[in-house]
Amino acid sequence: QVQLVESGGGLVQAGGSLRLSCAASGTIFSINAMGWYRQAPGKQRELVATITSVGTTNSADSVKGRFTISRDNAKNTVYLQMNSLKPDDTAVYYCNADGVRRRSWGGASTYWGQGTQVTVSS
Repeated sequence: QVQLVESGGGLVQAGGSLRLSCAASGTIFSINAMGWYRQAPGKQRELVATITSVGTTNSADSVKGRFTISRDNAKNTVYLQMNSLKPDDTAVYYCNADGVRRRSWGGASTYWGQGTQVTVSS
């Protein structure tokens, strides 16, 4: 069993900053990529940013220049530094771990965190 534990969500004012953390725990051999997705009320879940085990990043155009994703492979942890927050960033943010192998010989699976609320007030 793999669990993703998120922290750092909360309420901030527009223009403020917030740092999200997500640590994957359990029996894990390797993780191909970790990232963040978000879902606002009435909308589909969308990609925010992802990062692979070798450091390749991908992010949504709406957050480029404001959000930075990073990771600590040794700790199976991913971070999302969010600066210059806008009310439109308000959403439930979900941590994702993709291509998770629990054994060296095993296949890969995807896991999701429970989600953490980020609210940006104007």
